[in-house]
Amino acid sequence: MKQDIKTAQPQTYVSTAFIGLQIFAQPCITVGRIPPLCTNTKFVPSSSTIDIKKRNRQYLPPPPNAMPPFLSPPLLRRFFFFPSPFSPPRHLHVAAVSLPSSPASMPSGDGGDGSAKKGRLRGLVFDMDGTLTVPVIDFGAMYRAVLGEEGYAAYRAASASGGGVDILHDIEAWPPPEQLRAYETIARFERQGLDRLQIMPGALELCRYLDSRQIRRGLITRNVKSAVDIFHQRFGMEFIPALSREFRPYKPDPAPLLHICSIWGVPPSQVMMIGDSLRDDVVCGKRAGAFTCLLDETGRYGSPHSYTDDTRPDFKVSSLSQVLSLLEAEFDLMPPPQTT
Repeated sequence: MKQDIKTAQPQTYVSTAFIGLQIFAQPCITVGRIPPLCTNTKFVPSSSTIDIKKRNRQYLPPPPNAMPPFLSPPLLRRFFFFPSPFSPPRHLHVAAVSLPSSPASMPSGDGGDGSAKKGRLRGLVFDMDGTLTVPVIDFGAMYRAVLGEEGYAAYRAASASGGGVDILHDIEAWPPPEQLRAYETIARFERQGLDRLQIMPGALELCRYLDSRQIRRGLITRNVKSAVDIFHQRFGMEFIPALSREFRPYKPDPAPLLHICSIWGVPPSQVMMIGDSLRDDVVCGKRAGAFTCLLDETGRYGSPHSYTDDTRPDFKVSSLSQVLSLLEAEFDLMPPPQTT
């Protein structure tokens, strides 16, 4: 279940955003590139930033059977020494135009022919509702039923001002009887959504392409496990691992994504998180140190200049079919290392 209220009016739009220590103004290119934010604000690293810089940047895989499934992000991060998010910006070269890239993920240097190296990618992790499946749940009606009219009005006001409430976290603080009522209401809306479940256009083709390149695919959703099981059975696509909201903590906490990376034996900097929610999917991916791709079918997120640093995706597409083109243009797709 998502924090963002969804609409489903198709609109073609694709763009990308890249973030660095300093975001430099660059000319906008065609095919929907997001122009970088025009600012020259410098970061003053905190003490925690300095600690991060002292870490060995080489990825060390976790020892076998050393990680139980429910670990907090700090413990999970002990096994992933990915580059600091405050290192100097690196660049991609697309259509002869260089734009600042995600510094924690993109390699520097050139590919020997004067062109920039592509990023390495070994796995993709997808959101389910609104990403792999067509959005059918009326989240506005569900939030109103759970929060009541006054609570829903407060939620809308907070969302409009850039805040908002994570409804699942909010419910956990309620008295047990109110929690039970809220979860029953959410389950009713989710069951209604399952009756109308449809695969997102382009999802099957993208999964076949990933399989042909031996690229792993996982799933993280705030929906329940039974919904994930029905999705697997109905559409014949299996995502391993597939983490539902029974896995705690759930998105936007990075723990689920870091857990999948540990199972794959792949650093987060070689994984992409794809979803239709800035607050859940993009924030989860960025906090984990992964590439992030926002699926925005309707253009509801508007101008990228309104994004905060925490919600600014590396890429933005309007359909899953565009993800396939994005992967071929921007990345070297590499199978995960063999495990013994």
